[in-house]
Amino acid sequence: VQLQAYGGGLVQAGGSLSLSCALSKGFFGMYDMAWYRQAPGRLFELAARITKDGQRIYADSVNGRFTISRDNARNTMYLQMNDLRPEDTGLYSCRACVEPFCGRRDTWGQGTQVTVSS
Repeated sequence: VQLQAYGGGLVQAGGSLSLSCALSKGFFGMYDMAWYRQAPGRLFELAARITKDGQRIYADSVNGRFTISRDNARNTMYLQMNDLRPEDTGLYSCRACVEPFCGRRDTWGQGTQVTVSS
């Protein structure tokens, strides 16, 4: 199982970016998927998660601005990021896991950089 993340880049505050994460092998529909981010000097944190059943969980800091979605037919997860802020800057990594093994048997993508200028 491999994950490949796409998107990211440099954007001004208030702008938008879209990330995608594709699963190369396996039955995508059985995976819970998530985006995590790591900003300089800050903790590694969950940004958004979508379960295999489509339930969505967002960090308070991104709720209302970010939208996570998935397309099981394309084996791909997406993160639409609107109204970006400088504090959203960081390395965004996607994660796939199957409950109840999430946190113990995770697959990670390589990460994609998001930089928001003020």
